[in-house]
Amino acid sequence: MGIVQIAVMGVAGAILAIQFKNGKSEYGIYISIALSVLVFFHILGRVEVIITAIRDISEKIQMKSGYLQALLKMLGVAYVAEFASAICKDAGHQTIAGQIEIFSRITILTLSMPVLQALLETIQAFLG
Repeated sequence: MGIVQIAVMGVAGAILAIQFKNGKSEYGIYISIALSVLVFFHILGRVEVIITAIRDISEKIQMKSGYLQALLKMLGVAYVAEFASAICKDAGHQTIAGQIEIFSRITILTLSMPVLQALLETIQAFLG
């Protein structure tokens, strides 16, 4: 599916969810979640292209596979956290969404530590 189809589907779903908001508000939330999951699965196909490109680049510059794995994990954490946070916000639970966002930032920082340490060691080797 292209961006136009996804955009039309999203706008139509949002309008439909708004219609249900006045009567049975839970139906609007269910529609939002269903559309979000549908778009999520379409994005996974696009992410596969990005992963392939990153692997090709890492082979050409002979980057350690650990760095590539860390990068992909950070990408996954960021996307899943954004997805979950948006659903929580749509359901009216901003506090939970905020906690998910904070946890994801800490997780990404944790995953980036080995890369940061390797960078600092490289800088130290050039200076020393």
